[in-house]
Amino acid sequence: MSESNDLQRESILLRILWMAVFVIVWQVAELVLGVVVLLQLGYRLFYGAPNATLLGFGDSLSQYLAQIGRFGTFNTEEKPWPFSDWPVPREPEGEAPHAIPPAEHPVRDEEPKL
Repeated sequence: MSESNDLQRESILLRILWMAVFVIVWQVAELVLGVVVLLQLGYRLFYGAPNATLLGFGDSLSQYLAQIGRFGTFNTEEKPWPFSDWPVPREPEGEAPHAIPPAEHPVRDEEPKL
């Protein structure tokens, strides 16, 4: 019985350690998300539509923060990235992203130059 209690105590101590690490990761990720929000706002104001790359990264980062929250509140035993896969961004539900049309190929002058 004592061995079971020791294992359970060791397990909860390890969980506390991981929770402390992920609290620090949460703080850094929260700052990164704030930067993404400001960049996306600037991009939206300048181009009239959000940036597709920032849409995808912002969504996956938001999901990652949710994974940290679920782990920290004991809703799951699965530790977030790097112990599991990075979240895959979902299709945006808001505005369509800014699209840059492909550049036209330049017309080549095939005549020899003198």
